[in-house]
Amino acid sequence: MNKPADKLTVAIVDDDPDFRDSLRWLLASVDLSVRCYPDGESFLEDLQPDLGCVLLDVRMPGLSGIQVLERLKERDEKVADISVTEHGDVPMAVHALTAGRAFEFIEKPFNDQHMIDSVQEAINHTRKQREESAYLDQLRQRFRALKPKEQQILRHAAEGLTSRQISDCMDVSPKTAEIYRVRAMKKMGASSLLHWVRMAEALKLLRPLNTLTEPSGNGSD
Repeated sequence: MNKPADKLTVAIVDDDPDFRDSLRWLLASVDLSVRCYPDGESFLEDLQPDLGCVLLDVRMPGLSGIQVLERLKERDEKVADISVTEHGDVPMAVHALTAGRAFEFIEKPFNDQHMIDSVQEAINHTRKQREESAYLDQLRQRFRALKPKEQQILRHAAEGLTSRQISDCMDVSPKTAEIYRVRAMKKMGASSLLHWVRMAEALKLLRPLNTLTEPSGNGSD
């Protein structure tokens, strides 16, 4: 269970004050924290790190909901967006969804329970995205902290080379290659070779399969 300090907030961005108030009440009734904004400009000026989901009216004076989504994407903000639309704006909302800008769209009038479920899903999606991003940043920092030879050995190990094949590539003894590999994997926090390969995939260290050359053997038939 998340601690209160980890609680993420929902932003409601809509130029209709009655709609904002009714939606705030609905979400607050299930213990969701809510902030309201009358337009996209004020919302973007007040972006805060606890934002977990934004409910955007597609058509508003000033910046439209789609334009707000584009600004969020430009800033690489990891927050799930739900576009709230009138019937006539559905094609616009579908475009935002298929273009990868919106997490979901909901048409007015909506079912209250569907709205609550969608917001909670969006918050969970945001939390998962941020956890994955933080984990990837941590992996990058660990890999950058390795010595160049350790980095090279781990790249070879992820590509499936044995300690003897690595020793041939790097002109070191197989025992030295194995010691370096084990030590570097420990620094990365990898519990096994398979675990390290998954880390290497996340770090995009592996070359495409069609660019990998057949590793040289030990010269015996």
